[in-house]
Amino acid sequence: MSDRLPGFSTLAVHAGAQPDPTTGARATPIYQTTSFVFNDADHAASLFGLQAFGNIYTRIGNPTNAVLEERVAALEGGTAALAVASGHAAQVVVLQQLLQPGDEFIAARKLYGGSINQFTHAFKSFGWNVVWADPDDIASFERAVTPRTKAIFIESIANPAGSITDIEAISTVARKAGVPLIVDNTLASPYLIRPIDHGADIVVHSLTKFLGGHGNSLGGIIVDAGTFDWSTGGKYPMLSEPRPEYHGIRLQETFGNFAFAIACRVLGLRDLGPALSPFNAFMILTGIETLPLRMQKHCDNAKAVAEFLAGHPAVASVNYAGLASDKYNRLARKYAPKGAGAVFTFSLKGGYDAGVSLVSKLQLFSHLANVGDTRSLVIHPASTTHSQLDDAAKVKSGAGPDVVRLSVGIEDKEDLIADLEQALGA
Repeated sequence: MSDRLPGFSTLAVHAGAQPDPTTGARATPIYQTTSFVFNDADHAASLFGLQAFGNIYTRIGNPTNAVLEERVAALEGGTAALAVASGHAAQVVVLQQLLQPGDEFIAARKLYGGSINQFTHAFKSFGWNVVWADPDDIASFERAVTPRTKAIFIESIANPAGSITDIEAISTVARKAGVPLIVDNTLASPYLIRPIDHGADIVVHSLTKFLGGHGNSLGGIIVDAGTFDWSTGGKYPMLSEPRPEYHGIRLQETFGNFAFAIACRVLGLRDLGPALSPFNAFMILTGIETLPLRMQKHCDNAKAVAEFLAGHPAVASVNYAGLASDKYNRLARKYAPKGAGAVFTFSLKGGYDAGVSLVSKLQLFSHLANVGDTRSLVIHPASTTHSQLDDAAKVKSGAGPDVVRLSVGIEDKEDLIADLEQALGA
C-alpha cells in the first residue's frame, strides 16, 4: 500500500494479519497449541526474561490471539492490546496493575449490572474499594477523588440505559487527579466511539458483544493508549518499581508507551490465568471483519425501533440517545455521530409485571442475557441482570422495575417493529 493511513473498514479486515508464511493460508490460522518450541537455551532464557518477544505458552500469548490484539489496538488507536477470556477478566487484570489493598477507584453509577456486582462485592476480597459517581454530574467525580484514588472507570455508552458519557469532561478530572481513565467501550465499539481520541488512557471491551458480534464466543480485551506516565508520584509500583520476577526491570522504563499492556500480560495474565482460547480469537477476528457493516445496520435499526416505541400508547418513555428529544442527544452527536448504538431501554406504563410479560410474548427477539448479537435480544433487567441490586440502586443504574432493555440486531426493521407491536398489543 501507499503511505496513506488505512481506513477503518480496511483495518477491520487486515490489521495484524498476514498470509501464513508456511502454508500461504489467507485467513489467520487457529494455533491450537498449548506451547511453542524454543530455538535453543539462550532463546528460551531471553523470552522468559522479557529480553525478546515470542511465544512461550498459550496462557501468556498465542499467534492467533496476537492478530486479534493488534487489530483491536489499531481500531482503537492504541499502542498495544491484550486479549483475555472475558470482559470481566479484562477488568480484573487492568485493576490488578493499578490497585494495592486499601486503594480506591471511582466508577460511574451507570454500568452493566455484572460490573456493579463485581466492583461492589468481588473486589472487596482483594481490598479494592469502589467509590460511585454520577456520570450526569461531572463534579461528583471530582468530589470522589481522595489520596487513595488510583483510577476512574466509565462506560462510553452505558449498559443498560444506552446513555452517552461525557468522556472528555471526566478525562479532565482524571488528569487533574493524576490517575488513568479506563473506558469500557463495549456498547459503542471503535466504529462509533474511540475513547482514546477523547482522553481515555485504557480501553476495555467484552469481545463477546459487538466486536465478535455473533453470540458464539466469549472474550475480552485491554487496549493501552500509551498516554499515561506510570512513573509519576510512585502511585503505580507494578509498573514503576523493579520487578523481582524479571531480574529487577522496570516495565515503564523498558517498554515505554506500551508498558501497561506488557504489565497486564506478564504480571496479570501470566499469574491470574484468564487466557483466551485461540479458537475464540479466530471466531472474534472473523466477526470484526464485518464490524463496520453490522454496526451501521444495528444503529439504523435501533433508531427506527426507538421511534416506533416512542409513539406507542403502552410505552411510558424511551431512553435512546439517537432520538432528538433524548437528554443525551447532544453528547451522541458529539461522540457518536454515525449512530447512538443498538442497546437502549424503554419503560412500560404497566410497570414490573408488564416488563416480565412483554419479554415472554416477543417471538423474533430472543430473551437472554447478552447484547451485541446479529439477532435482536430482549431482557427485563430488574428481574435478571440487575436483580441483585435494591430498588433504589436499580433506578440509579437505569434498570428500574418498569424498564426493558433491547439489543437491536441486523434483521429487517419492519419485522422487528411488527414483533414489538404484537407483543405490546397482547
